[in-house]
Amino acid sequence: MTDNLTLGWEEWLGLPSLSLPAIKAKIDTGARTSALHAVAIEPFGPAEKPQVRFLMRPDPNDPGLEVTCSSPVVDRRNVTSSNGETELRYVIRTEFEIDGKKWPIDISLTNRETMSYRMLLGRSAITEDMIVDPNQSFIQPVLSYEAYKDVPRRKPVKRPLRIALLTQEPKNYSSSRLIEAAEKRGHIIEPINTSRCYMRMGTLDSEVHYDGRVLPRYDAVIPRIGARITSYGMAVLRQFSNTGAYCLNSADAIGASRDKLLAHQMLARVKVGMPITAFASSPQDSKELVKLVGTKGVVVKLLESTQGRGVVLAETQKAAESLVDAFRQLNASFLVQEFVKEAAGADTRCFVIGNKVVGAMKRQAAEGEFRSNLHRGGSATKVTLSKAERDTARKAAKTLGLSVAGVDILQTEDGPKVLEVNSSPGLEGIEGATGKDISSLIIEHLESKVRPLSRHRERTTRKTSTRKSTTQNASS
Repeated sequence: MTDNLTLGWEEWLGLPSLSLPAIKAKIDTGARTSALHAVAIEPFGPAEKPQVRFLMRPDPNDPGLEVTCSSPVVDRRNVTSSNGETELRYVIRTEFEIDGKKWPIDISLTNRETMSYRMLLGRSAITEDMIVDPNQSFIQPVLSYEAYKDVPRRKPVKRPLRIALLTQEPKNYSSSRLIEAAEKRGHIIEPINTSRCYMRMGTLDSEVHYDGRVLPRYDAVIPRIGARITSYGMAVLRQFSNTGAYCLNSADAIGASRDKLLAHQMLARVKVGMPITAFASSPQDSKELVKLVGTKGVVVKLLESTQGRGVVLAETQKAAESLVDAFRQLNASFLVQEFVKEAAGADTRCFVIGNKVVGAMKRQAAEGEFRSNLHRGGSATKVTLSKAERDTARKAAKTLGLSVAGVDILQTEDGPKVLEVNSSPGLEGIEGATGKDISSLIIEHLESKVRPLSRHRERTTRKTSTRKSTTQNASS
């Protein structure tokens, strides 16, 4: 009878087939899938026998220590992390080793740069002869990063990123500024008309086609998807994500922000302050619906309204009931929301990048107008936010999963309340009001998410690109 192996909640182990003799891993029986830190993930090989190359940095305190790994791919699957984010990952099969004993394991590859442990050992890897004691750590022999002492350290360097800008309007202010900022920082950025993309989907490979050609692999994608093509734009964005590109805002996050009902429900769940809101598809009792939000004036909004379109103010209960009746005749889904009179036609746009508020402006509605949108003639001035406003903006963007967002806040007697969260906020107003280079801050955020390669890796990539280019030229 084989003796049981007792593991603590953290242990040292090795992955000998990947040339990783020592990794500090978290033993997490709450997670089904095991995960390994990997950057610069690159698939290669034929479709029937796909493989993947990646860089592994085993020591969180030594970014210069990089090990190049490769392995056959056994699957690509969606994995949901502990913070609720779902990611399509490559899955490889190898063996892990503890105290001279080896067990087979399937591991998903993901960037764990911000995690304390470079590897997570999930319950699917825990066999019947293993016991996990969550009250102890390092029960098994302790290893050391000295195992990598003969591996040369490589100084990380910045590299040009290949960025796709999904937009229907490549020459408008926001697109032009993003292109200018990316090129100024040495990156290659290509505007791509979202509606002209089409897709080829396979089990382990995904392609985006555009005007009769297969688009190359991009390091990152900046989505600025028009409201009229939200559904198709999200599908295109998911396809880019499937190819391994980092998406500034995910398709799910954009979908949540564009669906006003869903956005309000998600924000309400985490107790983000909002004006009282009621939703209806085809209400039979207009009077009761209006009463749900109050009788001192309401705003009726189509669920898919943008830039102030499809937003109407009713200042009396009678007018509100008539307005609801009219919307009902259109068979349109809409929100009925309390009108915050003390806001006096003004709101605050908070610009969030990477869970940090980088700028804010007060938008004032034009004379005789209650909508403060700049597209409706509103004006914008720089404003200093209170801590409550900053916290509210950050929480709203994080709740919807947006890395970049414009959070519109109303000042009320009860404190700041979120009016709307925009996943493709315009740059002209915020840059003009604040004088800040918001476009460059967005590109800097992209750089922080798409990790640099080592000098060795950079040279290898350039050689590969040169060979591909030479081959393509020869064949053409």
